Amino acid sequence: MKNYTLILLTILFSIVTEAQDINKEIAIEEETPFLLGKINKDGLTSENYNDWFSKNFEDYEVDQATINSIASKLKDYQITLFMGTWCGDSKKEVPRFYKILEACNFPEDQLTVIALSKKSYMYKQSPNHYEVGLNIHRVPTFIFYKDRIEVNRIVEHPVESLERDILKIVTSNKYESKYQIVTKINTILKEDGLNGLKKQSKKLVKAFDGKVTSMFELNTYGRILYSTNRIAEAIEVFKLNTQLFSDQPRTYMSLANTKGITGNSEAAIKVIEKAIKLFPDNQDLLNNLKSLKSEAQ
Repeated sequence: MKNYTLILLTILFSIVTEAQDINKEIAIEEETPFLLGKINKDGLTSENYNDWFSKNFEDYEVDQATINSIASKLKDYQITLFMGTWCGDSKKEVPRFYKILEACNFPEDQLTVIALSKKSYMYKQSPNHYEVGLNIHRVPTFIFYKDRIEVNRIVEHPVESLERDILKIVTSNKYESKYQIVTKINTILKEDGLNGLKKQSKKLVKAFDGKVTSMFELNTYGRILYSTNRIAEAIEVFKLNTQLFSDQPRTYMSLANTKGITGNSEAAIKVIEKAIKLFPDNQDLLNNLKSLKSEAQ
């Protein structure tokens, strides 16, 4: 009897704690507040977020024909949504996504929403680290699960529209989200590790040359790796970015500064000196070199 009572109290405590953790707001003096951790629609329609959420929700006209095609199929899935209440893309896409789910009568208990931080010390992370191992580098990210296995995901923006992207996922599943180079690199790191990425870097450059929209695709991913203490992997990603975007001085600075922070000042200086040969008049590079040399002394 005592054991039963203890178990019951433990369960009740867990439920209460979880309930208290929903819609947690971080309010720092003179900064815009943001939600962090597990949230729901109540949080998104609360005082500090309702203006953008309700406006974008009401203004969006769902594609009813596509809704009719996905409604019954979508109920076979569980969805985990990672977002930032500070993020412009999340403010745009998440209210639309909620409207689509409601039009489909999607069960509320099959949706989990996690709000991430934008602070540098926990960049795109949550307090309970629900994002760990899921390659969350852009927000919003909508992950579709079936029988607890990830089937596919929509990353940041839909390729066509949210409804049409969902239709492809729940029917043929012949769908590729944006940022495929990040997906490919993440798979290599999972399956073959850092050495595998180094060995395949030339093939990656050849395969994705001209297909990556901007240097920020890998730059953001590298920043995520760095902020989660995957330093060597971050450096390799930044190095790959300098090859894909050799005409962008910022790629060299990201690589050099990461090497410098980790104590490899000599290697960092060499990266910037190489970049200055390519861009001799770039003041940012010149200032970066001066800073690196000063720190190395």
